[in-house]
Amino acid sequence: MCGIIGISNHPDAAKLTFLGLYALQHRGEEAAGIVSYDKENIYKVKNEGLVSDAFGEKDLEELKGSTALGHCRYSTTGSSSVRNIQPFLAKHKGNPIAVAHNGNLTNTEVLYDKLEEQGSIFQTSMDSEIIVHLLVRSRNEDMKQWFVDVLTQLKGAFSLVFLVEDVIIGARDSNGIKPLCIGKLDNSSYVLASESCALDLMNAEFVREVQPGEIVLIKNGNIESVYLPGSSETNKARCIFENIYFARPDSHIFGDNVYHVRKRLGAQLAKEHPADADFVMAIPDSGNYAALGYAHEIGIPFEVGIIRNHYIGRTFIQPTQFLRDFRVRIKLNPIRDVLKGKKVIVVEDSIVRGTTSRSRVEELRRAGAKEIHMRISCPPIKWPCFYGIDFPSKRELIASNKSVQEIADFIEVDSLKYLSLEGMLSVMKDTSGFCHACFTGEYPIQIPENKSKYLLEKVNGSA
Repeated sequence: MCGIIGISNHPDAAKLTFLGLYALQHRGEEAAGIVSYDKENIYKVKNEGLVSDAFGEKDLEELKGSTALGHCRYSTTGSSSVRNIQPFLAKHKGNPIAVAHNGNLTNTEVLYDKLEEQGSIFQTSMDSEIIVHLLVRSRNEDMKQWFVDVLTQLKGAFSLVFLVEDVIIGARDSNGIKPLCIGKLDNSSYVLASESCALDLMNAEFVREVQPGEIVLIKNGNIESVYLPGSSETNKARCIFENIYFARPDSHIFGDNVYHVRKRLGAQLAKEHPADADFVMAIPDSGNYAALGYAHEIGIPFEVGIIRNHYIGRTFIQPTQFLRDFRVRIKLNPIRDVLKGKKVIVVEDSIVRGTTSRSRVEELRRAGAKEIHMRISCPPIKWPCFYGIDFPSKRELIASNKSVQEIADFIEVDSLKYLSLEGMLSVMKDTSGFCHACFTGEYPIQIPENKSKYLLEKVNGSA
């Protein structure tokens, strides 16, 4: 996950970065940071917590300059500590280099060992710091070639935004696993952001997405571009879970609008798995749009059966099970007068561990629901993700260890059905070029041997 922002050539760069991070808050709630540069000095503010808590008005005034970088954190690599808050900042020969990273490298240990042998000393446990070490060791006067040389050494998933003095650089890995887009402000100011919803909040015009394998360099209102070796349309492996759950519904990613994708997923789910019920409802908020598509396709009413407390953030991205369980209990409240005595179809975007779904079903039963038929707008999640999503092991993924019927029994629903892999892919504008490893175990980027052993241990149940 994580949200990243870069602003080039704007007098209010830091304030706009703050707005962009606010729009990307759903991508990470642990911490946030902003780095800015005024062609003489580098400024930084990093704090734990939500974006609104991490920065005060005084902080934004002190973040001077027309170039800025921002990051909101959801940890997948590196512990949840202050020193791991991004953007990661370093100075080399008096010049600032900062990086904000969304994704997860798969060759971290190899690069760590190599750099330590060469004398590098690491300050954090983030894979993002590796990238800065690689940059300072291979500086090239030709900035395009410099970044090509460094990013070619990285394996795994990355969308990156760099600040090198007054230049902003954006890059995606050759598979384009994580999203990144370009926006324009006024006549000569540009924005790089994880999702287009960040552009909307700052009144920036959506220009286009950064292409898989593309490196864009932005300075003084000019954009230059170069591609990593081997980049091609056939290499695309965009994270389909962005469309299913992570991205905001008002964002445009991977060539499509997320809201429309989720409605189409729901409609396809209804075609594959209809049910006899009084109405369709969603587990808000991420299930809302698939539920709308489902209800429209099946021809029965959509009702709001649960009210969300909007002062509580997402449960999925909390780093511990204790916090997830706590937020599940206070986040959503069933409407008893709507549910009492009714047969309901509950549409959810996914089931990961199963504990949240079980808790929700219990609450719906207590509210008086007569029958509960759960429909999931993606296939069963059976495999860990090594590219930046918190699906850490097969042991924690309920679908890896139980059949669909066993999951239904565990969460205590009258029926449970998942969208098929073929049905899920069929609703995408570009039906190929997606990573669906969490459903199929078919990883588009080779997993290192140490992680493969870990994966096999989970498959064999020995861990």
